[in-house]
Amino acid sequence: MHQTIENLLKIEEKVKSKFSELNELNQLPKIIAVSKTFKIDHITPLINHGHVDFGENKVQEALEKWSNVKAINKKLKLHLIGRLQTNKVKFALKIFDYIHSLDSKKLADKISKYQIELNVKTKLLIQVNIGNENQKSGINKNEVFDFYEYCKSINLDILGLMCIPPFNQDSTEYFKEMNILKKKLELNELSMGMSSDYINAVENGSTYLRIGSNIFGSRS
Repeated sequence: MHQTIENLLKIEEKVKSKFSELNELNQLPKIIAVSKTFKIDHITPLINHGHVDFGENKVQEALEKWSNVKAINKKLKLHLIGRLQTNKVKFALKIFDYIHSLDSKKLADKISKYQIELNVKTKLLIQVNIGNENQKSGINKNEVFDFYEYCKSINLDILGLMCIPPFNQDSTEYFKEMNILKKKLELNELSMGMSSDYINAVENGSTYLRIGSNIFGSRS
């Protein structure tokens, strides 16, 4: 068995175990295998194993890597988890099924425009700057409600919220806050939790776990 499959199975087991411990009745969170910077031959064993959700950070890399693979395997779902520049929106909508990093009205407007032009309906998550960090993108948590209403008014398909908590801090309180926000907005999805804190995220209602190095190994 390929190492990536072994790694994924171990993570799935930990998630299931935590879920049963929490006595959750919801669906298990989906694991997005974050394959950024890894070549497709390193990812293929997971695809052949039947894993469908993969995450990329950059539009150009995703187009080069996934266009042919997705044309052959229609079940694959590609998630953009990195920041999306407005000049890349048209290309992003052609390859990504989900965009987790909707972080401004300008970006929302561009997505709305190109969705009409390309006749697509991409699933979107609003990135929340939950730690209120100047260096990070995302909507301020106090402005999320207004931004969500704006997105609905221009016919965007908002599934939920995403966050990247402050680095080197316990993410638990941030995850709790995100879960409260999600419930207040009556949204279904919550994208949070990475290799270092995905169990914390499961405990606090995450529905998408973005896991890279624990599956693929460290990046060079």
